[in-house]
Amino acid sequence: MTRHAYPAWQGRPTVAVRIAKGVALAIIVALVVFPLWAVVSTSLADPQQVIDNGGWVIWPERLSFEAYAEILDGGIVTRALLVSAGITLAGTALSLVCTIGLAYALSRPRLYGGKPILLLVLFTFLFPPGMVPLFLVVQETGLFDSYAALILPFLVNVFNLVVMRGFFQSIPDELLEAARLDGAGEFAMLRRIVLPLSKAVIAVVGLFYAVAYWNRFFEAIIYFNDQTKWPIGTVLRQYVTGGAALAEAGEADVSSPQSIQMAVVVLATLPIVCVYPFLQRYFVKGVLTGALKS
Repeated sequence: MTRHAYPAWQGRPTVAVRIAKGVALAIIVALVVFPLWAVVSTSLADPQQVIDNGGWVIWPERLSFEAYAEILDGGIVTRALLVSAGITLAGTALSLVCTIGLAYALSRPRLYGGKPILLLVLFTFLFPPGMVPLFLVVQETGLFDSYAALILPFLVNVFNLVVMRGFFQSIPDELLEAARLDGAGEFAMLRRIVLPLSKAVIAVVGLFYAVAYWNRFFEAIIYFNDQTKWPIGTVLRQYVTGGAALAEAGEADVSSPQSIQMAVVVLATLPIVCVYPFLQRYFVKGVLTGALKS
């Protein structure tokens, strides 16, 4: 059994230091896990128990899915989940296509006018447009009350573009030169060489885009007059944080308001929580390689 080697300047930590680190880590984990546990427990608890406990339940006496059944009966939350799913899938796919194409072009040293284009892109990162210019652009392009208003203005994120461009630059030039000598064009090299080698960064950037589209809420408040088109983030903001009534006409108020609110929080968080573990292993390789190279 080999002992862990520490640098000479660092030295081996004492027992007290290791205990202190363990206690600090346990406290941080508890501070993160406890709120999540309280939210899930409240959403699954019996409505009467939630009311008796003042709105929060740490350990439900009896599991109850009344809150989930009530908000998933075809009402506003169901529509919002479908809207968010559609926006996330379409937006992530379009953003990846545009980001991959632009990042690959900017990573090629032979691109005519590549540096001025890159400077223009970085300029938007340093000086992002404000809410009023973006509102005027959406208004002039006729995107009001359209789902495109939540996708097209945010199609390319500069940070994701820089990370992906840096990753493309880390690919050995010998591979691309060999493919070019064999008669492959730029699109063929991108499809057959670059993309298969870039699964890590594509997975990470795709997750970044998916999280951004799924959590988008403020723009829907501004651009949508029809509340039935709201995504789940806007519903979560208005009906949970804002405290507005969630029940629609004809819906029975079965569960306690706190149970419904916590169930909405769980449904809004669950998709990203389920996807992240499958992509977590790509984070270090994808982000650090692209960021350090760029």
